[in-house]
Amino acid sequence: MSTIESVIAKHPVFAGLTEAQVAFLMAASTSRQYPKGDLLTMQGDYWPHLFLVLRGQVNAQKMSVEGRNLIVTSLHAGDLFWGLAFFQEDTPMPVSLEAVKPTQVRLWSRQGLLPFLLQNGQVAWNLSCLMVRRMSQASEIIHTLAFQPVAGRLARFLVDLSPEQKSPVARSLTLDEMAAHVGSTREVVCRFLQRFANDGLIDITRTEFTINDLEGLKELAQQGKG
Repeated sequence: MSTIESVIAKHPVFAGLTEAQVAFLMAASTSRQYPKGDLLTMQGDYWPHLFLVLRGQVNAQKMSVEGRNLIVTSLHAGDLFWGLAFFQEDTPMPVSLEAVKPTQVRLWSRQGLLPFLLQNGQVAWNLSCLMVRRMSQASEIIHTLAFQPVAGRLARFLVDLSPEQKSPVARSLTLDEMAAHVGSTREVVCRFLQRFANDGLIDITRTEFTINDLEGLKELAQQGKG
């Protein structure tokens, strides 16, 4: 098997397929390369495709009518994702999919893959289980946005970025990008970062931040949950 065939064969959705079936999946798909900043598809498009990230990162982001962005999820190497029109025709994308670094994906169309799914019940079941997990993640995001204050969301985001205390982390994200991750604005994020620093929870400079009080941030991240 080629490297890409091995990645497909080892993916939980396609586990247990024969070499011939994996070869069919290769033949039925196309390889796509996306430079940083390119869109796979835009919010509102009809996009009947399923894709596997081979390298890079894809952000699923939703834009409000006011122009604010919310990053719903980030997809990395090994992650499988889809457009809603892959399962239900004429259903628009609720998010845009953007390559945030040079990215390679393996792409299947609904037309090319549907007969295979109908003939292989285990693969269809595995894909359904993955969909349920994605729905659970989406439910958790909605709950967090609805009931958890911005301070708690930002604290959780920082803990996820740096789970170890006193370990400097490069500030690779802009304030706008951090705001998109926590569903807020750059001004609010900037204000809370400064508050965290004044309270001794973090040290922050223009190039990096360090968590001084990991338990304090975790406690703040739990506020509004439950």
